[in-house]
Amino acid sequence: MFLKERKILIGLTGGIACYKVPYLIRALRKHNVLVRVVMTRAATEFITPLTLETVSGHPVAVEMFESKELVGTRHIDLAQWPDLVVIAPTTANFLGKVASGICDDLLSTIMCATSKQVLIAPAMNPNMWTNPITQRNFKTLTDIGYLVVGPEEGEMACDQIGVGRMTEPEAIFEFINSYFKRTSKKKELEGKSIIITAGPTLEAIDPIRFISNHSSGKMGFALAEQARAMGAKVTLISGPTALNAPAGINTIAIESTADLRMAVKANFVNADCLIMAAAPSDYRPHKIHSSKIKRTNSDLTLELEPTDDILKEITSSRRKEQVVVGFALETDDAIANARRKLKKKNLDFIVLNQPSPDSGFGVDTNRVTVIAPRRKPVEWSLASKDEIARKMLELISKMF
Repeated sequence: MFLKERKILIGLTGGIACYKVPYLIRALRKHNVLVRVVMTRAATEFITPLTLETVSGHPVAVEMFESKELVGTRHIDLAQWPDLVVIAPTTANFLGKVASGICDDLLSTIMCATSKQVLIAPAMNPNMWTNPITQRNFKTLTDIGYLVVGPEEGEMACDQIGVGRMTEPEAIFEFINSYFKRTSKKKELEGKSIIITAGPTLEAIDPIRFISNHSSGKMGFALAEQARAMGAKVTLISGPTALNAPAGINTIAIESTADLRMAVKANFVNADCLIMAAAPSDYRPHKIHSSKIKRTNSDLTLELEPTDDILKEITSSRRKEQVVVGFALETDDAIANARRKLKKKNLDFIVLNQPSPDSGFGVDTNRVTVIAPRRKPVEWSLASKDEIARKMLELISKMF
C-alpha cells in the first residue's frame, strides 16, 4: 500500500450515496490515512456530521463562517492541507458550480482555492447524468485534469436503472491507492525538457484566404498533457486549433510555417526532445496579395513555393543526446515514404498515420505504425490519442 500518512480531504455533496462514504473513510483510516471531511448543507440532510466526525476522528466542516470560531481563512487552510481531494458523492449541481467557478459555500470555495489533485465520484439520476449540460460541465473538469471514478450502471434509489450510481467505496479506495502508487514513483520524464508541436499552419493568400489542412491538433495536445503527467517540462507550439490551451503547459501560438520554424529553433536549443506532431504546410503562395482577390469569371492560378523543411534544418545541427521524433501522414506507399522521410530528416523514429474514419484527422483515436532506423515497423492497434501519446513517450524515455 502507498497510503500511509497521506492526507485526504473528503467532500460530501447532497446525494443519497452519502451513506456509503463512512465505509470509504474507515478503509482509509485502517491504512493510516489522515482524513478531514467537509460537507455541504445539502449533504447533512442525508447523513449527520456526527457520523463522519466519529469515523474520521476529526471535526467536520460545514459552514464557511462558524459563529464561535475565527475561521476567516478556513477555506484556504483546508485547500492547502491535503495530498488529494475526493468529492464523493459528486452531484450534478456541484459539477455545475465547480465548472462555473461558483464559490457560494465552504466546499465550492475550497475547490476554487485548491491546487491539489481532485478526484470526483459522480452520483445522480441517469437522466441528470446524460443531460448535455451535466456532460459539458463534466468535460470541463476532466479537461483541466480532474480524476474521475464512475459513475456505474445499476439500480438507483429512485428505482430507475441506468448509469449514475456512485462507485462502491471499495473500488474508490483501490482507485485512490493506485493513484498514490503511480505518483510515488519517480516520473519517467522528470527533469526533461520536451518541445511538442501541434495543429496546422495557415499560409496567407490575401487578407481573407489561406492554405491549410485538416489537422485538429488533438494528437499534439495529447502528447503535451501526457508528457507533463510523466514529469517533463513541456513547451507546446501550436497552430490555430479549436482546443483549449492545456493547464500548466507553456503554450506558444503560431500561425504560419515560418512562425513555427522560428518558435521551434528558439526553444529547441536547450531542449532534450522535439516531437513534431504539427502538420505544417509544404507550400505557400509565392505572393501574398495585400487586398482581397476579387471574384471574376476567369480562372485563377496561384503560384506556390516550398516552405522551410523545419525538421531537416533542426536535425542538421542537433546535439547527439537530443531526441527528435517526426510524424508522417501518407495515403500511398506509406511505409516506403515514411522510411524515406525518417532517413532524410535524420529522426530517431517516425510515427506513420494513414487517415481513416476512426483514425487521424479530427477524431479522438489513432492507429499508427512506429518506424525506427534498422528496425521492422511496429503497428499499434486503434487506441485513444492519449494512449498512443503515452506509449510514444514511454518509448522516448528509454532513449535518454
